[in-house]
Amino acid sequence: MLGADTASREAAFEALRAYPGGLQLGGGVSTDNAIEYLEAGASHVIVTSFVFREGRLEEGRLQDLVSLVGRQRLVLDLSCRKKDDGRYYVVTDRWQRFSDLALTEETLARLAASCDEFLVHGVDVEGMQLGIDDELVELLGKWAPIPVTYAGGARTLEDLERVRRAGQGRVDITVGSALDIFGGKLAYSDVVAWHRNQAAAVAV
Repeated sequence: MLGADTASREAAFEALRAYPGGLQLGGGVSTDNAIEYLEAGASHVIVTSFVFREGRLEEGRLQDLVSLVGRQRLVLDLSCRKKDDGRYYVVTDRWQRFSDLALTEETLARLAASCDEFLVHGVDVEGMQLGIDDELVELLGKWAPIPVTYAGGARTLEDLERVRRAGQGRVDITVGSALDIFGGKLAYSDVVAWHRNQAAAVAV
């Protein structure tokens, strides 16, 4: 969701009713509303800000959510940016605040016990249609022990192929503003066809 205002919530619930069990919902998710979204039809809830406070991961809040909805219904948003030390750190508060949590193999292994999937925006390239963050995708492909979806910078089918290669076939990708249905140049129908081809190749 883009916000917690009435119009955004109504649009979210309308989408969940149209495709029950087929959509994940994020944006302001907390222990106060997670069950409501799941009961409305979301397959998972996506959480970031609720479990990160003042730049720190609050394990207690994360475990409260796990106890409430179950790890199998929870997606942990670990959207990140690179710092001068060369490592990627989770960013919160509309991606304006660096947390003290670096993306490492150990971090992902530990957090995997508390969620079903990871969602990782490459914030340095998100929304710019300048191509993907290959280094980040490669790290996710090496380190993530559970399903992980990368978002950020995809603009062509070749970018989708780059994610497949860099992520060793273990990283999914979302495409947003580059799609023609959102005013971009990448045909939605071509992306759907590409994904179906990938699924068919895996099934063989």
